[in-house]
Amino acid sequence: MRNWISFLLRTLFITLFFVGFSATSLVGQGDQSGEQSVDDVQNQRIYVCNQGEATLSVIDVESNEIVESIDLQELGFSANAKPHHTVAEPDGSYWYVTLIGENRVLKFNRDNKLVGQVELEVPGLLSLHPTRDQLIVGRSMSAVNPPQSIGIINRSDMTLQKEIRTFFARPHALTVTPNGEWTFIASLAENQILSLNNETEETELTTVDEDTHVFVDFAISPDGNTMVVTGQISGKLLIFDVSNPETPKLTDSIDVNAQPWHPVFSPDGKYVYFGNKEAHTVTVVDMKSRSVDTVFEGNGLAQPHGSAMSADGKYLYISNNNRKGTFDSEGTSASGDPNGTITVINTETNKIEEVIEVGAYPSGIGTNARW
Repeated sequence: MRNWISFLLRTLFITLFFVGFSATSLVGQGDQSGEQSVDDVQNQRIYVCNQGEATLSVIDVESNEIVESIDLQELGFSANAKPHHTVAEPDGSYWYVTLIGENRVLKFNRDNKLVGQVELEVPGLLSLHPTRDQLIVGRSMSAVNPPQSIGIINRSDMTLQKEIRTFFARPHALTVTPNGEWTFIASLAENQILSLNNETEETELTTVDEDTHVFVDFAISPDGNTMVVTGQISGKLLIFDVSNPETPKLTDSIDVNAQPWHPVFSPDGKYVYFGNKEAHTVTVVDMKSRSVDTVFEGNGLAQPHGSAMSADGKYLYISNNNRKGTFDSEGTSASGDPNGTITVINTETNKIEEVIEVGAYPSGIGTNARW
């Protein structure tokens, strides 16, 4: 009997040890369920890539002020690092940045300290898998002849897990469904969208039989049933039914202002927002009527590029390249180029509330909000 009791105690100790170890090992990888606590929302950050000067700006959503500027040259990267896009864990524990000029993907912690990096040729857009330890990476739009593949990175240790072929030229736009089962990738060169089953890695190709669009980026509705993609050349927002992700079905095509760029859904799925780079405007599409609801123009909007939203949906953040000096910035970068901006739009009043000057040529932006 005594031996049996000793065995039970040893078994219980081992079980508790491994349960505790497993729980500890998950700390810092973010809440991959996609849910946010009140603290997460209050501590929301907007991460900005200043592609023209190799710096990063961190903006606090509550104050709408820059709380930290990160100089990539001080971290050992070149002035031509070209930070392009960024995404963050839902709880803000880590965030990730692509460097086109360095062929690197970087990982920062919530204190904005560089904690990891991995090499990948001309990385572009990023997307987090919601349940797996994976960061999915596309290729840069500016690359002359990028690989016909996407990269899958283990984001816990920043190792390249694999590269998956797309079988079409210039893969750029990409997104993962809210349930994590599918990834969509689009070609810049052809009207083609690849549906990738994340479990089996089987793929299905969808071709859109229209004039060339040059697909810039995707956004998927919170319920996972609708996907939008912007067409740089066509000046259209295309809407797909992805209730069957294997074969996205084009349901609507909406004419918008010139060069629609990165779209984002409102948390309730009722609206889609995106900048129009050539028109210096921001378009709001009503997803119920499938029509343009509002077009913003005004102070700070100058070649709008990236988009992000506050977790409560009240504020829309738009990065503006301002490479032509359309906005008369107060400051200039070390190279003498005008500063770009982050334009903060109140979606309840439909007014521009803040214009935050950042570095030269701000491009992709990301946040720790997810809905």
